[in-house]
Amino acid sequence: MVRLGILGGTFDPVHNGHLALAEAVFRALQLERVLFVPAGDPPHKRGRPLTASAHRVRMVELAIAGRAAFALSRADLDRPGPHYSVDMVALVRREYHLAADETFFIIGADSLAALPTWHEPARLLSLCRLAVAHRPGYRPDLRRLSERLPALPDRVAWIAMPGVPISGTELRRRAARGESLAAWVPLPVARYIEANGLYR
Repeated sequence: MVRLGILGGTFDPVHNGHLALAEAVFRALQLERVLFVPAGDPPHKRGRPLTASAHRVRMVELAIAGRAAFALSRADLDRPGPHYSVDMVALVRREYHLAADETFFIIGADSLAALPTWHEPARLLSLCRLAVAHRPGYRPDLRRLSERLPALPDRVAWIAMPGVPISGTELRRRAARGESLAAWVPLPVARYIEANGLYR
């Protein structure tokens, strides 16, 4: 049975923090592959215009080129919105014929803390396990979260990794000021951003 990780995000832009997270989960859980799934119309990001999906897809393609363990999925782009994580995970499972226990949805500890507020969180836990990246010494209170989501403790795989001080918001600000992003994103992505005048 294939063991697969799913890393969703706007990837606006994709950066080295995303790649480090995918690599850490890939190794820790001995996965066959990690799918990068660019978001289509994420409800929690409304109010901020996203860069066109064609640019975000191309940046992911450039970032993961030559990495056999990573692949791109358009599961969240090729359907009408709004786009909820639970629906995207269900689509990926159907597309790849995955078992729930072999499907790992990759999130950060901050997202886990907010999970009870997500759309259909109990259904999400029935569809996959959660690979939760946390900084050493910090984990959300699972006992408190499980009061609202009883299945949660058995569905979490903890992935310890140092915090990567990178945010898409800050990278967009730097690009808008004309700064190179080569220290924070793969070089082909930095060149693509500059060549296409993104975030200016």
